Amino acid sequence: MQQRFNELVSDQMATMDKLLFLQAEIERCQKLEEELIELQEMTKVESLKAEIIQKKRELREIHRIFQEQTEDVIRSYQKELV
Repeated sequence: MQQRFNELVSDQMATMDKLLFLQAEIERCQKLEEELIELQEMTKVESLKAEIIQKKRELREIHRIFQEQTEDVIRSYQKELV
């Protein structure tokens, strides 16, 4: 049981790393978007907007996975207590 709990926590930490990476990437892209708008490079802005939208989709999916993993960790922990 303890091994399963540790595996679940490890998986969740890996998901958290992905989540944090994607959040940082979105912030980077949004900053770049603002700079490009200032430079009036609208063609590049549209491409960047599409990248931001895709990364936000990925982020939502990772949030969903992380939530499921959290529930699995809680269930595993509760089983340990019983």
